[in-house]
This record gives sequence, structure tokens and C-alpha cells, in this order.
Amino acid sequence: MKKADVIDFYARLAADNPHPETELAYGNAFQLVVAVALSAQSTDIGVNKATRRLFEAVTTPAQMVALGEEGLKQHIKTIGLFNTKAKNVIALSQRLIAEYGGEVPADRAALETLPGVGRKTANVVLNVAFGAETFAVDTHIFRVGNRTGLARGKTPLAVELKLDKATPQPFRQHAHHWLILHGRYVCKARTPECWRCSVADLCAFKPKTPAPKVRAKQET
Repeated sequence: MKKADVIDFYARLAADNPHPETELAYGNAFQLVVAVALSAQSTDIGVNKATRRLFEAVTTPAQMVALGEEGLKQHIKTIGLFNTKAKNVIALSQRLIAEYGGEVPADRAALETLPGVGRKTANVVLNVAFGAETFAVDTHIFRVGNRTGLARGKTPLAVELKLDKATPQPFRQHAHHWLILHGRYVCKARTPECWRCSVADLCAFKPKTPAPKVRAKQET
């Protein structure tokens, strides 16, 4: 995608949603780390349901450790892989207490040492909690980057690095959320809703998906 088109691409997404935010519910940086770690292979809606009461009672790593692994499982048992996730959340809470004074570090390398926290999770935390210009590539952003031609790559890291290189100011801080929300609600995996996409004419994807009524006529 040409530089002018990239600027136009982001400008349109920004016009549609000037202040994009994560759809995960959280009250502080620690709760954000927990929520993002729990969201792996789960939906934000499902995580929010599971953490609503949890986050009313637990706001610090110390409180999470006091709750314990079994206690945590009772809150998150509706989430996929909850056993492993519970173990990781307790372990990362213990490490935050032991090595960072109970505070979430604003450093990717440090975040990635926490159990259950990979590069994607670290990038989300850095962006949302600390305002860093990071690009957390999940399945939605990986798809949007490749499908549109904005940032093509065979791996999430390759797409991330291309997004980092291609995304100009003033769009860098919010690019992650514009792209993930676009992928989640418009540029869907099986049937992208091209007929209502504000950047369809800039997108390399062909053929464009027609509107439902038009598609129904074509199939009859």
C-alpha cells in the first residue's frame, strides 16, 4: 500500500472512531495484564463476564496470590484453558511482588518474563496502560494487515514490524485498536463486510464481498 493510501486508510478509521479503546474491562495496569493473559483463545466478552466479580475483590498482585489458584479457577472456569491460565496468573502475580514491588513494569522485556505473558500481551499492556506506540498482532490484525495489503507477513512478528515501519504519526498510538476493531466487526474472517467498509477502495482484497441483498440475488 502506498504511503498516501496508508495515511488515508488510518484517517478514515480515525474518523469513524476517534477514541478507540480496548474492549477488555479493567481498573488498573495489573488487572489489564490479567485480563489480556486470560483473553488468549477467548473472547473479550467472555473474559469480562469472568472477571467482573474477580476484579471487584482483587486489584493487586498480593490480593491475587491470597485468593490462590483454586479460588481464581472458580472465577474463570468459564474461560478456555482456565487451569493453565489460573496457574500463570498466580505465578505472574508472585513475580510482580518479588521482582517489581507489586507494580507492572513499563518494559516489554520485563513483561515477557512474566508467566503467560508473550509479546502480544506485552504490547497490549504497553499500549493501553502506558501509551506506548506498540502493535499487538492478534488474529484480527494479522488478517487485516495481509488482506488489505497494509502490512503483509507470514508471521505475527513480521506483520508487527511492517506495521511499525508503515504507520505514521499521528496514528501510531491508536493503530492497534483501529485495526483490531476493524477486523473484529467489519473485515471478518469468513465474510468480510466490504459493502460497509470505509477503506474498501484502498484495500487489496478481491473480490469484494457484496451487500447481503445483492449476494442473495447472485446466489439464486
